[in-house]
Amino acid sequence: MSQDKVYATPKEQIKAFAFDSKVASVFDDMIRRSVPGYGMTLSLLGIIAQHYAQPGTRVYDLGCSLGAGMVAMGSNLQTSELEFVGIDNSEAMLQRCRSHLVDLQTRYPVTLHCQDIQATPIENASIVVLNFTLQFIPIEQRLELLTRIHDGLAPGGVLVLSEKIQFEDPRIQEDLTTLHHDFKRANGYSDLEISQKRSALENVLVPETIPAHEQRLDQAGFARNEIWLQCFNFASFLAFK
Repeated sequence: MSQDKVYATPKEQIKAFAFDSKVASVFDDMIRRSVPGYGMTLSLLGIIAQHYAQPGTRVYDLGCSLGAGMVAMGSNLQTSELEFVGIDNSEAMLQRCRSHLVDLQTRYPVTLHCQDIQATPIENASIVVLNFTLQFIPIEQRLELLTRIHDGLAPGGVLVLSEKIQFEDPRIQEDLTTLHHDFKRANGYSDLEISQKRSALENVLVPETIPAHEQRLDQAGFARNEIWLQCFNFASFLAFK
């Protein structure tokens, strides 16, 4: 695993964050050191998959990056006749993703597509995963995507939606942001790295409140949804068709 040093040196101009080859080369280290609870999210995805994966259906990972979500879901599955579908719009990510899926491909068909998840057909899915992906989609386009996901789920299917969240109470927002930055410092990031990456993500990653997510999931047609994991200002929802 290469160490993330993308923002370790001062930059005269901070460019908008992008999932380019430089980020892809250190992404696993970057996300584990930046997102509280990421490792637990992955490990528990395996348990969710054991419970909700249905024979003869597809499992989609939208914004699959290096494939960690698919690997986690497929690690202990006994369900037969499943197909895994990974979607990402970064070819740099998918190039590295392919090497991580070798073991999974010995047990299940795995298809990777380099495309915009907003153009991806969702068909006969028992599980769809959006792990820290929706936050990069323009807010006004999020409902359409979630509605298409809902419509493409088989009866009894589920959506796992993991996101950075914000809080309506400004005091809570400040407290949780401070704790998040402390988490990053504890993982070896400098104040310079934290500041420069925050600038790069401004207007690229747009978080929303928990009620906003819950309302949209209702509007998209999901019967119910629950937060199954929250760490500081990151949360994961489980939405049921």
